[in-house]
Amino acid sequence: MEWYILLVLIIAVIICLLYKAHKNTKQVELTHIRLPENKNVSRNEILKVLHLSDLHMENISVSPDRLSDLLSGDQPDLIALTGDYLDKVKSIPKLSEYLKVLHKMKPKYGIYAVFGNHDYVLKHHDFDKLRKVLEDNGCQVLQNENDLLYVDGRPVHIIGIDDFSTERSNLDQSFRKVNQGFRLVLTHDPNIVLIMEKYNFDYLLAGHFHGGQIWWPKPYHLIKMGRLVRMNMVKGLQRYRGKAFYISEGLGQTGLNIRVGSRPEITFHHLSLQAIEKVQTPTAV
Repeated sequence: MEWYILLVLIIAVIICLLYKAHKNTKQVELTHIRLPENKNVSRNEILKVLHLSDLHMENISVSPDRLSDLLSGDQPDLIALTGDYLDKVKSIPKLSEYLKVLHKMKPKYGIYAVFGNHDYVLKHHDFDKLRKVLEDNGCQVLQNENDLLYVDGRPVHIIGIDDFSTERSNLDQSFRKVNQGFRLVLTHDPNIVLIMEKYNFDYLLAGHFHGGQIWWPKPYHLIKMGRLVRMNMVKGLQRYRGKAFYISEGLGQTGLNIRVGSRPEITFHHLSLQAIEKVQTPTAV
């Protein structure tokens, strides 16, 4: 009889732990990063970027309404989405509801999006549907491409590098015709920073690791996901060879819809453009 009581207690503990781990997926961290931290920088010299990554529609505990509430007090200049939106075509209508929340924010410089490894589970026509729903909701999709915008007369290059883990990255193509100005890189797998010695950038945003998702006692399950994990660069603000980059913990989950030692994350990056020289903004003809 004692073994039965012990078994019941073990099951009860496991259920409690799983409940707590699932509850963690609803506890969103709202993080503000300022680079560099300089109180003398004027608002006109700051680019405020909202970064979301790894929404994973199949396992997300944050509803579109909840996302709207979380973002209601902050107005970004630009929104950056760094991939892994879904891996099932039936999830595309669900993604559309989240994109509508972001589109309604009307960021001054738009919404930019890149793809992650899970997105490429979709093939051919299904992948085209995913791209179309992003574009229909105001996203400019970058697949080894870049775009140039001007912030208070300062040139800012948005460089979208396609997914590194599925061998779709093309650095030469991504940086094609990129000249002087601030260089903001958007990509999914942050491991690409390890091979970017010849490609200058000011800041890079990525995701992919989910902050470990299950960090107990350490995220050993991530070892197969590249050298950065073995270098203990799994989440948050990092630097490699003097270049700053940020790894988001993501908003959704994969596998089990639980988190241990990590939280879903929404991040605002306040990027100083003070050192970037103003130029005469080209006039549309």
